[in-house]
Amino acid sequence: MPEDGEWATIVDFVLARETRIPAERVDEMFAGGEIVDMNGPVAANAPYVPGEAVWFHRDLPDEPPVPFDITVVHRDETLLVVDKPHFLSTIPRGGHVLQSALVRLRRDLDLPALVPAHRLDRVTAGLVLFVVDPASRGAYQSLFQDRKVNKEYEAIAPYSNLEFPLTLRSRIVKERGDFEAREVDGEPNAETVVELLEVRDGLGRYRLHPRTGRTHQLRLHMNSLGVPILGDDLYPEPTDRPLDDFTAPLQLLASAMEFTDPISGDVRRFDTRRTLERWVTTTAPAGAATPSRSPEPLH
Repeated sequence: MPEDGEWATIVDFVLARETRIPAERVDEMFAGGEIVDMNGPVAANAPYVPGEAVWFHRDLPDEPPVPFDITVVHRDETLLVVDKPHFLSTIPRGGHVLQSALVRLRRDLDLPALVPAHRLDRVTAGLVLFVVDPASRGAYQSLFQDRKVNKEYEAIAPYSNLEFPLTLRSRIVKERGDFEAREVDGEPNAETVVELLEVRDGLGRYRLHPRTGRTHQLRLHMNSLGVPILGDDLYPEPTDRPLDDFTAPLQLLASAMEFTDPISGDVRRFDTRRTLERWVTTTAPAGAATPSRSPEPLH
């Protein structure tokens, strides 16, 4: 097989990588627009670009359908903001192709050129911003890459009597092929501000402000405090949950984002319409301790 980067076209790459799929079927997939990249359908004679990715709807094993809807929070000619449910990937990846927010939204909203401006973990619910107008893609993606979006999350975890708010800084690494990230010694590359909003029956509702965007940063930082987020299947220990088990979701929600629009110059804020299941079903006992600090808007 050629070394990475030696294929002349995308079709050469797909034929070399997907040897289980007959060449005739690959031709049909290209002709039908079934092989896509972040900008939409890919032509068979498109040049191969090292480091880029393409996706297609596999004919081989069926994906377990994720039985939850995506809620549209905002839509205009440029942007689409949605509330992604737990267990749904943002983009096609690994065994999740049809069952991804990008593929569902392109199909259901008839937006074939839709692209995400950023990503949210499959097991995390909440706000994801997509770009409707391909010409504006770079401007909005740069907001996230340059850390110009103020992001806010909520999490449910065991109550901690530490002094809040507090700031966590550490160095997080994730090796290619590993499911788990880890904290190691060295110069910090991840920072999270943690606030405690409410306490009920031994559980805390926390507000998390990630100042950086490392893989699994919030989950690792909460685990490092000794209060792993409820429903976490990786930290502190992997649980090997089956892909079709949609019970006990991770209690982590991307609840708000705010930024200065790079096109209009307006300040835009979006808030989730979702709530964390475990907090809704938790009954506050009489005399429960509740921090006096009230939630504040992002600045």
